Amino acid sequence: MNVRGMIRPVLLAAGAAFLGLQAAEACTGITLRSKDGGYVVARTIEWGGSDLNSRYVVVPRGYVQHSMLPDGMQGLRFESRYGYVGFAVEEEPFVAEGLNEAGLAAGLFYFPEYGRYEAFDPAMRETSIADLQLVAWLLGCCRTVDEVREAVAHVHVVGLDPRASTVHWRFADTTGRQLVLEIVDGVPHFYENELGVLTNSPGFEWQQTNLNNYVNLHGGAAPSQSFGGLRLTPFGAGSGMLGLPGDVTPPSRFVRAAFLQTTAPQQATALDAVLQGFQILTNFDIPIGVEFAADQTPTDIPSATQWTSATDVKNGRIYYRTMYNSAIRSFDLRTIDFAHVGYRSAPLDTVTRQPVYPVQLD
Repeated sequence: MNVRGMIRPVLLAAGAAFLGLQAAEACTGITLRSKDGGYVVARTIEWGGSDLNSRYVVVPRGYVQHSMLPDGMQGLRFESRYGYVGFAVEEEPFVAEGLNEAGLAAGLFYFPEYGRYEAFDPAMRETSIADLQLVAWLLGCCRTVDEVREAVAHVHVVGLDPRASTVHWRFADTTGRQLVLEIVDGVPHFYENELGVLTNSPGFEWQQTNLNNYVNLHGGAAPSQSFGGLRLTPFGAGSGMLGLPGDVTPPSRFVRAAFLQTTAPQQATALDAVLQGFQILTNFDIPIGVEFAADQTPTDIPSATQWTSATDVKNGRIYYRTMYNSAIRSFDLRTIDFAHVGYRSAPLDTVTRQPVYPVQLD
């Protein structure tokens, strides 16, 4: 990353973009496994306040970056041991989701009100890294989730702007393991994520415990039964999941994601699982008007769900589609020579309007 002498303006932009407001700070993550051994992590990213100016970045081996810090100076210097492809928001260094050539996938999810980083200490600047750059740093230096855990123990994760939401993180590797990292009261906590679902606040352990409130839900139809002399019969398929929460709060999305993921039939191949992941996550697209009160003017973007990605961890492919183009696009990391490719960055979309193709009749 070239700091370009713009750290302070970037901080202000980041703070404005990631304020802890009621503006659809929402992300939903799921995990799918295919019969051929494929392992897919998929997620959405939402922000209803403005266009996040999302970009892809291709980062080669040996690329040097410096962390931004809240005092406007440079922090941790880090050089990429592994090349990676990432999707960044607002600024190129702020990678929100990515995959490296060693098979480590990493992403950040909003975590407002429940996370708290340690206070920034200028004396520790050389080992301090901004929360929004943690994904970029770890993709460049780690192969496995165990290496992630070890690396985080040797740095100080700090926030760039006190107005901004905190985040938590999801990491997955080719072994099929997945970890969630939450920093609470300045202390990093790692959780094994065997379920493979992640949303936002409250904390990950609470979200898993809350699933017990929905122990009665199941796939398929509820059985008919007698009720006070009446015979009650389901109106249609899916009645076993009556009571599944449909709102867009993080606890409700966590429950809904868990049940849609676990009731989904296992696909034959990793690519089939990728496509299934996109289909499941359409249930979490947030219309732009949902988070605005009647007297507020919605943002002039087509969706609060700005993009959705799916990562085929074992086969080294990362896919995405956006609010401007629902066509699925992909990067195959196995075809990229990270020893020689130059650093690249470009918008996820060059045309900000959904393409419509006419059907040509013979």
